[in-house]
Amino acid sequence: MPFSDRARAAWRWLGLEGVVLLAALLCDLLIMLPAAFDDIGPRGRDLLLLPGIVAMAGCALWGRAHPARGAFGGAAALVGSTVLIRATETPPFSTLLTDISLTETIAGVELVYLAVRWLRPGLAFAAVTNLVIAGLFASTLRGDTRFGSDRTLLTLLMGATLLVAAVVAGMRLRRESAPKHTNALTRLVRDQWPLIGVLTLPLFLELTQALQRGPRDYLMLLCSIASAALAVYGTVRPVVAGVLTSGVFLLSGFFGWVAPVRYNLPFQAMPLTEIVAGIVLVVLLVRTARPAQAWTVIGVMSVAVALTTAANIYSRVGFYSLGLRSLALAALLVLGISVAIGLYFRARDSERAKVVEAAVTEAQTSERMALARELHDVVAHHVTGIVVQAQAAKLIGGKNPALALDALQRIEEAGTEALVAMRRLVRSMRSDDGQTEQATTDLEADLRRLADTAHHGVRTDLKLALTPDIPQEVARSALRLVQESLTNVGKHAAGATRVVVLAEVHDRELHIRVTDDGRMEHVRPAGGSGGYGLVGMRERVELLHGRLLAGPVEGGWAVEAWLPLEGEAE
Repeated sequence: MPFSDRARAAWRWLGLEGVVLLAALLCDLLIMLPAAFDDIGPRGRDLLLLPGIVAMAGCALWGRAHPARGAFGGAAALVGSTVLIRATETPPFSTLLTDISLTETIAGVELVYLAVRWLRPGLAFAAVTNLVIAGLFASTLRGDTRFGSDRTLLTLLMGATLLVAAVVAGMRLRRESAPKHTNALTRLVRDQWPLIGVLTLPLFLELTQALQRGPRDYLMLLCSIASAALAVYGTVRPVVAGVLTSGVFLLSGFFGWVAPVRYNLPFQAMPLTEIVAGIVLVVLLVRTARPAQAWTVIGVMSVAVALTTAANIYSRVGFYSLGLRSLALAALLVLGISVAIGLYFRARDSERAKVVEAAVTEAQTSERMALARELHDVVAHHVTGIVVQAQAAKLIGGKNPALALDALQRIEEAGTEALVAMRRLVRSMRSDDGQTEQATTDLEADLRRLADTAHHGVRTDLKLALTPDIPQEVARSALRLVQESLTNVGKHAAGATRVVVLAEVHDRELHIRVTDDGRMEHVRPAGGSGGYGLVGMRERVELLHGRLLAGPVEGGWAVEAWLPLEGEAE
């Protein structure tokens, strides 16, 4: 399998929970690696936090298949990591919870959600209780946090909020494990989880800094969350999302003006999440919106970005022309790359639409051809029987009325069968039941029934040597070949008294041979009635990569086909 296919398969396997967990792990690494090699403390000591973080992430992934094992394993990983941190005196870092990394927090929330959703109530309660106790153990003992301190109370409040949210989500999806109807928000999250996962990483980075700096930065963080949510909404309504995001950018600039944020901004311009959300929206606008609307909204967004960047820079260092010129060039470069990506996706979507349209047209043509073959094979067979019996009744009606009445009975039966076949075909075309007419799994029984109900007026002898493992599509085609051959006997085999049908399996092929002893008083049409019978036979045989021969033989006419029982590699 190519690497790109393996990467896509792994991405799909991760799902929304896995991608969010991966974003948290990357965020922790961006925090941990610089701290491990700074001048504070022994170099590399902070890397001792990594085993516990990776173990907790692994337990969360494990819990997707085995929730109980993942939950108890996660509790053990928290306790083991705490013991390692205490033994090596490694300084932990905090995010949402005191002295607990972001990955451990997200993994714990996912394990609680999985346990509540999939485990029995008693086992789920035990698993969640173990995770809560392990979390309290870690947050209390890793950094000698005093119970009752402000940090402990904040951790308890945040932990209780996350716990309740995870339990509520798990219980709701537990009741609706197979929902028949989903609302628009659920469908949006389900369809756009890769984008949500991508936006989670910059949000986690901003969240970590905002929690460390203080409440003054929370307003800017809320703007970042809003811009990320609008970027996801932009997959449905890009124009509306672009206009609203411009307003969020201006609001962010206002907050930066009146209460400058203290965490790092890329190029001192805008929060990272807002930059990523703006790029995503530009790509979506160019890809899906009408050009006039797209460029209008992109212009509005560009003005909002310029004003926000100016406000953030002035609130920190004051205006300086060189910095603004450099940022303007960088912004134009990012805008150009975003537009190029959008144009690429737009061209790819157009090409894909053409390919799909061509495939649909080809499928429709193939379906029409299949219906034409069915109409010819099924209905023409019965109509031929009616014509033959009517001719016989006409010839013998004056001499033997009893035989004429018998012929009329056969005509009635053939007409009834033709009507049933027509109704079956109409039902198949309307797709009332979503299925099409198929041969049974017993080809031998089908052939015997066909020989018994044939109305071509010629005795039919069967020589069958079949196995029960004939694929259904091969059996169906074989039945139609024999049916069309018998129809042609009734139409064109003048003076025929006997038809022999041979069907046998030999060397992983189904061999079909239909011969008659009709006189060659005139040249038979190459395709049966109107020339289409043999054409349909050849199409059926070619679809199965088989071989077909049809023509005069000594003493009559023969149709012979070889159909492989195993499909050939394309």
